[in-house]
Amino acid sequence: MGKAKKAPKFGGMKKIVTQRAIKNYKEQVLNPNKKDLTKEKLPRNVPNVSSALFFTYNASLGPPYRVLVDTNFINFSIQNKLDLEKGMMDCLYAKCTPCITDCVMAELEKLGQKYRVALRIAKDPRFERLPCIHKGTYADDCIVERVTQA
Repeated sequence: MGKAKKAPKFGGMKKIVTQRAIKNYKEQVLNPNKKDLTKEKLPRNVPNVSSALFFTYNASLGPPYRVLVDTNFINFSIQNKLDLEKGMMDCLYAKCTPCITDCVMAELEKLGQKYRVALRIAKDPRFERLPCIHKGTYADDCIVERVTQA
């Protein structure tokens, strides 16, 4: 003879009503005409780029390349045991000059002892140092600013 099937307990079937659900229900009932900003698409401020530039490139780019290096680039080259300058030359098939900004140097110094190898690589005389004019030491904003202004 098999086991008898038990009915589920009433507490397990009962729907739990949270305070947030009660608050949302009251707001919907009291303010039915209230606008919901999440439903509307907010306008975004995106700079317009000419569609004519889609299949074009900058013809003035050519060797020797100046490669702007950031903190993660150096750290990943260490993890993968790559020489930065040799790896760039293998990738681009031309002479490359790695460039590093003051913000990237400051970021590496802030990271402390764990990243001292990256800091030593960044202080290599083969790297070209680029001075920063802006305030703060956030490297990502610095690099984006440099790339967009050129």
